[in-house]
Amino acid sequence: MNIELLEISIGELTEDFEDNAEGGVVGFAGKLDIRPPYQREFIYKDKQRDAVIATVNKDFPLNVMYWAVRDDGTFEVIDGQQRTISISQYVNGDFSFENRYFHNLTKDEKQKFLNYKLMIYCCSGTESAKLEWFRTINIAGEKLTEQELRNAVFTGPWVSDVKRYFSRNLAPAYQIGADYMSGSPIRQEYLETALKWISHGKIQDYMAQHQHDANASALWLYFQSVITWVGATFTVKRNIMKGVDWGFLYNRYKDQVFDTSAIEAETKNLIADDDVTKKSGIYSYILTRDERYISIRAFSDSMKLKVYEKQSGNCVACNDKFLISQMEGDHITPWHLGGKTNEGNCQMLCKDCNRRKSGH
Repeated sequence: MNIELLEISIGELTEDFEDNAEGGVVGFAGKLDIRPPYQREFIYKDKQRDAVIATVNKDFPLNVMYWAVRDDGTFEVIDGQQRTISISQYVNGDFSFENRYFHNLTKDEKQKFLNYKLMIYCCSGTESAKLEWFRTINIAGEKLTEQELRNAVFTGPWVSDVKRYFSRNLAPAYQIGADYMSGSPIRQEYLETALKWISHGKIQDYMAQHQHDANASALWLYFQSVITWVGATFTVKRNIMKGVDWGFLYNRYKDQVFDTSAIEAETKNLIADDDVTKKSGIYSYILTRDERYISIRAFSDSMKLKVYEKQSGNCVACNDKFLISQMEGDHITPWHLGGKTNEGNCQMLCKDCNRRKSGH
């Protein structure tokens, strides 16, 4: 990996600056991709943007920025996009600072601003080396997410295409999946989730395999299939559906036929059951029958102490005597058979006996 320090002026940075929906955001005489496909939209508020201009006007130093060197010798911004766009938009006349646009400045004020020096670290090298470097320098400001870092490494036609599906406000993935997804499209969380689902958690491997694909239609079609299956299987939309690991469930159960009316009836019963403390896990529990998804309410310490005293400290399974700290509360009638988490349905077992019972 090779890292070089580049010093350029604002005048050089903003030469041929262009910001449009189709061509993206470019500067530095067309040699710098200011907002590569993996980067988020412009998120600075007016106060943050004005602080950048004030820093330059006072000739105070801005933080070092980081660019990656592409194979063709051009550059892309890794860290510093928000500052770069703020500066470029100001020079371009898109907003005023302290009631003066750039074109309102005197000739010497303009020249001073354009002559301001920026320090840029430029990195070139292997994909793995760049990923490690990006993670290391990603320590301040508006940090890149793990998915944004991956996109930076595996940039290419696939990443460029996938952004239009998953990475914009009101993107198609958001429009069809917002009822079932958590996170933000522009922070790449929709994309990361879809990749985790299709790759069974091996996101980096998937991106490496598809980096040079002409488009991302395979991922988009898969995502649509997941969302369609969720809506057909769990027919009533609820807020607790956001953030469920739908891809895991789809991959495992998509070929099974379910009684959707029975699923909805059980969903209502589980929502009403006070012993179910994690309502968002209901959907995973219904298909897997794994009670860990719903976190059945545990017996309280006072309840366990009462039962412990009634049992005189003996485990009802092996009849040996234990300290209460060596025992656990157990449902006499299991919760899934209708047993409740109350004193009448509680027995104290030693940890070994409870483990053996739970294993059956």
